[in-house]
Amino acid sequence: MTKPHIYIIFFTLFSISIFSQVKNIGLPDIRNYKRNEYKGGTQNWNIDQDKNGNLYFANNNGLLQFDGATWRKYPLPNLTSVRCLKIDKSGKIFVGGYNEFGYFKPDHNGRLKYTSLAKKVDKNKIKIIDFVWKIHSIGDQTIFQSFARAYIFKDDKLTILKAPKRFQFSFVVNGKLYFQDVEKGILEYRNGSLYTLPNTTSLNNTEIWAMHSISKDKILIVTLEKGLFLYENNNIIPWNTEANSFVKKNNSLGGVLINNKFIVLNTVLDGIIICDFNGKIIQHINRKKGLQNNTVLTSFIDNKNNLWLGLDNGIAFVNETSPFTYFGFSYDISTVYASVIFQGNLYVATNQGVFYHAWNNSFKEDVFKLVEGTTAQSWNVQVIDNELICANNRGALVIKGDRVTRIIDSRGYFGFKKIPSHPGFFIGSNYDGFAIFQKTASGLIFKNQVSGFDKSSNSFELDQLYFWLKKDESIYRMTLSEDLTRFATIKKIDQLTPRFKNIGSLQNIGGKIYFQTHNHFYKYSSEQDLFYEDKNITALFKNIPVINALSEDSQSNLWYTFDESIGVLMKDGNQYKNSIVPFSNLTGNLVSNHLSVNTIDSKNIFIGLTDGLAHYDFSLQSTHNTKPKAFIRSFSFPGDTIVIGNNQTRTENIRIPYASNNVRFTFSSPTYENLENVQFSYQLEPFDDKWSNWSVVSFKEYTNLREGDYTMRVKVRNSYGIQSDPSAVTFTISPPWYRHFLAFMMYFIILIIAIYFISDRIKMKIRKNKYYETIEQRRLYLEKESKIRQEQYDLEKEIEKLKNDKLQIKILAKDKELVNNSLQVVKKNKILNGIIHKLKEIDVEALDDSTKFQVSKLNKSIVKEVNTDKSWKDLEKHIKNVHFEFLKRLKEKYPTISPRELDLSTYLLMNMSTKEIAEIMNISTGGVELARYRLRKKLGLNKKENLIGFLMSI
Repeated sequence: MTKPHIYIIFFTLFSISIFSQVKNIGLPDIRNYKRNEYKGGTQNWNIDQDKNGNLYFANNNGLLQFDGATWRKYPLPNLTSVRCLKIDKSGKIFVGGYNEFGYFKPDHNGRLKYTSLAKKVDKNKIKIIDFVWKIHSIGDQTIFQSFARAYIFKDDKLTILKAPKRFQFSFVVNGKLYFQDVEKGILEYRNGSLYTLPNTTSLNNTEIWAMHSISKDKILIVTLEKGLFLYENNNIIPWNTEANSFVKKNNSLGGVLINNKFIVLNTVLDGIIICDFNGKIIQHINRKKGLQNNTVLTSFIDNKNNLWLGLDNGIAFVNETSPFTYFGFSYDISTVYASVIFQGNLYVATNQGVFYHAWNNSFKEDVFKLVEGTTAQSWNVQVIDNELICANNRGALVIKGDRVTRIIDSRGYFGFKKIPSHPGFFIGSNYDGFAIFQKTASGLIFKNQVSGFDKSSNSFELDQLYFWLKKDESIYRMTLSEDLTRFATIKKIDQLTPRFKNIGSLQNIGGKIYFQTHNHFYKYSSEQDLFYEDKNITALFKNIPVINALSEDSQSNLWYTFDESIGVLMKDGNQYKNSIVPFSNLTGNLVSNHLSVNTIDSKNIFIGLTDGLAHYDFSLQSTHNTKPKAFIRSFSFPGDTIVIGNNQTRTENIRIPYASNNVRFTFSSPTYENLENVQFSYQLEPFDDKWSNWSVVSFKEYTNLREGDYTMRVKVRNSYGIQSDPSAVTFTISPPWYRHFLAFMMYFIILIIAIYFISDRIKMKIRKNKYYETIEQRRLYLEKESKIRQEQYDLEKEIEKLKNDKLQIKILAKDKELVNNSLQVVKKNKILNGIIHKLKEIDVEALDDSTKFQVSKLNKSIVKEVNTDKSWKDLEKHIKNVHFEFLKRLKEKYPTISPRELDLSTYLLMNMSTKEIAEIMNISTGGVELARYRLRKKLGLNKKENLIGFLMSI
């Protein structure tokens, strides 16, 4: 330990060694892992880490592996819980459970495969192995300890060391192996035999859970119920310390050393404590302070000196090496707007009021207490001429000790500043504008409200001439009247230069007021009435994101915020060193528009957060500058998965078939601090032209890759922005069979054969063409001759068709003429029948015999003429003969059609008029229309279809 720095008055007790890694102010960041995250059982009994940084946990459901990105579970063959584990130098992961012990080792593809050593035990002699509780690796031996015996594995052989009575637990201290026997006390194992340590049987009635060397001749013994003891000079004596009192009260389940400077002690009832080698408790972490469970079964220090806890229900990561610790919900404080140390107390202004904690007392147990009378939104707390003033929603409050002693003004205030041109006077920003205060012998008093301007803001500065105020994106330049009662002049300024619009921030740096826009800093010249750029200050922010607020602390460091992040330009002599990376963990937790940094010295810096207060120790920052490591954790393709990073050595190139050209990579980094801010970038050469953007996604898939050689590279960036060296995996995708080298050789041979074959075929084709040319000419001649004959035949057929058409026209004309003649005969017969009817009406009896004879003769003559006229029957017969085929088709298609309807169809086909049809059929024209309607219905025609056209189509 280095000598502590000398702080002013009350800071001396809280110096922290530069080389120490456990802070006694605040709580480290704690990350809890629940069952649903690691997919295992509740209890975690033991923890270890391999050389690649992967963590392993002895869990109720098997062996758990965590690589920072993915949890994996490996159960034992008998599915019992794993109670202990140990990784030896070769990378074998030895595990022990109930009636089972052995080791996991990566196979050729990197998958962990289990080898049982319990099978080597003679079951005839030892029927029950029982629980294996401890595993130790000493030299070339691996010792598995159960209650009844220890199993020593060496050179692939198993020997048995029987317990004198019954082993409890075993421990390795300074390279020596010790067993606790319930009858013989503590035994040392040397050269295959057990030797009793003198005067150790006094602990036979309790369980020893840990043994640690805290000096050359002192061994700390941790018991379950009786507390802590020292074994020194062959005697066991109680270790009467603060830590011992705590352990006696809460029972201990062992612990672990941190850098041989601090001791972590696990308890059953109240989490863990971390104490120094004098037994003074430095930290106490329990469920109230962030652990998910108070029973800690095991603890482990990883390769970054951070603390892992195996809990009765879950796993916890405690970031002990971080330069940050926190005061949050467990200290009963919420959003912090300001902090200050005054008269031995640390005061913080929060949204619930002002809280305080004694600065010269331990922070490990006590919470912050509310200052009585401040319960309201508190915007600021500051020391003004040795008086503590709170800018509160209730007004300007004077605080002394644990309470408000005086209310200076009842308006709500944001903060207070000195007026340089009027010594002893202060101006305060309140909800109604600004007010003047005066320092008197009795303290600060309210003098008057300043008239002429009623806008309020917490961003204001003063110089000898002007009062400057930033409101929204503009600034106001104002002058106070000599009596400080009003603003004499007010000028609003919207931009400092035509180059930039709007104004980003207003700040006091080194006693001078600066105006910032887009990281360009300006000062005001009252003589020239203009703003001019300070290029020296601007140069400091050249490579910094555009800031939105800046504050100079008591050590002349420049703190700034951008987006939702914070950074600092640390002053070193006349130079500034920019630091952003260490504060990336605070991104998103800063109080918007209220930059709160309280720098006491480089080891005590307080930063206000939305969920409490952060304590930052600049001297511990260097421990986080080491490069992280990136691993391509697995390489998967259809049919197989290759796991990388399980301590196996695989150097040969991976070759996969073309059918499996869809590949998937998973990445990991054994960086367990702020995992949500760990990001990966990858590049598949030659597929990707450049590295991918940084992302928290820890896998990447590629589909339909072409054949060829590929190299997958991945790098990681931790939460501090530090990048790792790339990690690479090379693989080859074989071409498909049709693009294989042998396939191309075959293609070449086939091409040669094809060329020879085609050449021969061409020659043969030429010979055949000459023969076929003659044949073709003969064929063309015959085709031409046949065509002429066919044309002649078609012409004859056309002539015959024309003759038939002409004959048909003549027949139709004759039919029409015959019909007309028949109609004349019908008309004649009708007239004759009329005459006969009239003759019958003549009374022949009244006539003389000569006349009577003549009438009778005339009547007979007419009747004979009518009866002997067969012209209509000849007409009907002729029509039926001519249209026989039509009538036949019509009858076949519509069997229910009547003879009268057949006649009507024939007359319609002959294009006879309704009147003509009526005369022939001896019915009225209305009767013809009715007959047509019935015929249409029988033929199934709708109203729009033409009857005659339909008949002609049959």
